[in-house]
Amino acid sequence: MSDRDSSITRRQLGRYLREAREAIGMTLEEAAGLMEWGKSSLQRIEKGQNQKVRIRDLDGMIEIYGIGDDRAAGLRGLAQQAAEKSWWHEYGGVIPDNFSVYMGMESAAKCLTSYQPDLVPGLLQTRDYARALVRNAFPTESDAEISSRVEPRMLRQKLVTRSIRPAQLEVILFESALCRVVGGREVMAVQLRHLADAGTRPNITVRVLPFSAGMPTGDQIGPFVILEFDTDSQGNPVEPTIVYAENYTSDMYSEKVGIVERYQQAYALLRDAALDEVASRSLLRNKAREYLA
Repeated sequence: MSDRDSSITRRQLGRYLREAREAIGMTLEEAAGLMEWGKSSLQRIEKGQNQKVRIRDLDGMIEIYGIGDDRAAGLRGLAQQAAEKSWWHEYGGVIPDNFSVYMGMESAAKCLTSYQPDLVPGLLQTRDYARALVRNAFPTESDAEISSRVEPRMLRQKLVTRSIRPAQLEVILFESALCRVVGGREVMAVQLRHLADAGTRPNITVRVLPFSAGMPTGDQIGPFVILEFDTDSQGNPVEPTIVYAENYTSDMYSEKVGIVERYQQAYALLRDAALDEVASRSLLRNKAREYLA
């Protein structure tokens, strides 16, 4: 495995640490001084350039930045994973369930290209749809606990709904996602209308892959997101394009050019077979009316 596989995790750890430092208004120089380091040493960690971040150094930054216990546990898990070169990252037992590696990458992305065969993606879910999913996943939790899990999903959506430089979002939904009833018929009706409305935004594209399209890739393919990032003053991407594929017990993150290209090719096949934006909105609205009939 190439070392580039683990660099994703190192950069994510560095991003979280930089955000924690900036959140308390501390400069790079001030933080480096408290750690008794040179400025460049801390800068390398924040850019994900160190091959390994020692736990005792990480604990020093956690204390200085006042990072809470839950988030600190997640950061320590990331530091452990950063030394690995696995393609599939099985975070269970290492990184807490409430610490999302993906969300940090998502928040930094400029463009997200997603295929979802069964569910509406989180960035386009209504609150009731999200609540129904969370309730199914955590049936024994109280309403307050469920709400605490739903709220981050809603906050994530500012990435594509904010008025200043919203991220570009392109989604293909397999028609089965429209038929899978989550939360009841009324919840589905509202959700499908929401999808149709979202597709009218200039930065959001929603297409539906109909059942009649068969299997355009010639093989089964699960949900995935291709994340692209902003460019620097020279026009170079600040981070390489990443593919994220979610599995029930593990998550795949890869920036390998060959892997990224395979997913891009698969998405192109799916897009060519999908309905166009106008036809997709029409199908979404018609299906919403059927749920209320």
